[in-house]
Amino acid sequence: AEVHWRGFLQGLKDRGMSGVAFVVSDNHEGLKAALAAALPGVAWQRCQCHLQRNAQAYVTKQDLKGQAAADIRAIFNAPSLDEARRLLEAAVEKYSKTQSKLAAWMEENLPDGFAVFRLPEPMRRRLRTSNMAENLNRQIRRRTRVAGLFPSESSLLRLVSAILSEISEEWETGKIYLSTEGMPA
Repeated sequence: AEVHWRGFLQGLKDRGMSGVAFVVSDNHEGLKAALAAALPGVAWQRCQCHLQRNAQAYVTKQDLKGQAAADIRAIFNAPSLDEARRLLEAAVEKYSKTQSKLAAWMEENLPDGFAVFRLPEPMRRRLRTSNMAENLNRQIRRRTRVAGLFPSESSLLRLVSAILSEISEEWETGKIYLSTEGMPA
């Protein structure tokens, strides 16, 4: 998988991709390794939404699922990295006796969702999950399903390119989704 992702990322770089400073993804080991190799020094953020969902598999008592989710949400909504770490430490301590697997999982995995604390506050909410990319993929899937079968790969490419151009134009001219104003250079 790493070889595939490394080739994909290299292809993007060859086509002019530059200035990447932050990547959000799920916990795909091949992708993480390829990012480290192809884009060294770029901050990686594990999707907080995926972390929140994954944690539920380690809660063994149904009546604790809501509380565990609230505790993780509080960690990710902390105003600073130091506070997030403090809340994580408290949560690990809280669950270490009754939910030891959850506590161990939290301690090992939740810090993967902390890279977003390096960003200015206004950007954190938008870049802490992979929701933006997942929404883009949903829009492409929805519109390609309508067409059904494609006579050739180039016809599929034309449709997807048109969809992406339309979405890009909306992002460039519509409501500002993510402002870089006030960001350090």
